[in-house]
Order: sequence, then structure tokens, then C-alpha cells
Amino acid sequence: DNMIEPSANMRWYKGPTLLEALDGLSPPKRLTDKPLRLPLQDVYKIGGVGTVVVGRVETGVLKPGDLVTFAPNNLTSEVKSVETHKESVTEAMPGDNVGFHVKHIAAKDVRRGYVASNAQNDPAKEAADFTAQVIVLNHPGEISNGYTPVLDCHTAHVSCKFAEIYTKIDRRSGKELES
Repeated sequence: DNMIEPSANMRWYKGPTLLEALDGLSPPKRLTDKPLRLPLQDVYKIGGVGTVVVGRVETGVLKPGDLVTFAPNNLTSEVKSVETHKESVTEAMPGDNVGFHVKHIAAKDVRRGYVASNAQNDPAKEAADFTAQVIVLNHPGEISNGYTPVLDCHTAHVSCKFAEIYTKIDRRSGKELES
């Protein structure tokens, strides 16, 4: 009911139909003005082609001929070609899932979770520490400083250690429990 046209079963509802609500949404702004950030989803070694890296462009633009640096190992290579859905493209924009061929890098040297960035425009770097808001779902025990979870960030699964917990927030009310 009320998906495509107003329904007699829902006379009490005065809002738009589902289709009207979806039509009223505006697409997200694509961050093409930011430096390239492309988390790797997979890496393939293809005979006759070489190393093909697959991922989704989050920010920036990827083009054939670009020099990309992979973090955290800081390997740099030239992009030979960029493909999306098995078609060669001249550039990949944010939101595009792409595969790109890189020169002189073995498939074993880069892996899922690494981040490709433009070597000449603010290349991504490894961080020793960072501050984050972490949402913990249904943890049975107490979480305190020194807790060592595995974080999932884009395509990476990385073990880390909570150095300092600034605040804990009640998941139901959103109010600060302790700081």
C-alpha cells in the first residue's frame, strides 16, 4: 500500500508515496575535488596482463597514466589502464567500482585493505594512531583502555588497541554514561 499511488487503506497518511519520496531524493555530491582514495577490495595476477587491482573510488579521480602510491607499504606504480564492468574508461569517478592494471608491482606486494592514492597529490600515509568514534554491538564484557578489537574499515580488517576511551554513550538514550 502507498508505494506507487495513494491507497484507500491508508487514508490517515498524508505524506508522499514511496515512489514520490524516492524521486525527491537528491544524489550525493561526488568528491572529485579531494585527493584520490581507493581502498583495495582484491588483487589479481592475470596471465598476459600482469597485476590488476580492484576497488571502489571513494574520492578523487583515477585515470590511465596516473602515478599511484599504495599505503601502507608506499609502493608506487603507473596505472596502465582503468576498467569498469569490463569496459575501458578514460577516468573513474567517486562511486565507480574499477579494476586497474599497474606496472612493475607483483600481486603479492599489495593486498585487500591497502589504499591507492595519487602519488603527486597528497598520497595516503600509514597512521600510528588516530581518534575514532567506535560503535560496539552486543559485546558481552566490559570494554576499557587496552581493549584489542579487530576493526573493519572499508575493506581492511586490522587489529588495534584502545589507548584511551574518552567517553561511553548509552546506545538507547544517546546520553554520556562516563567520561
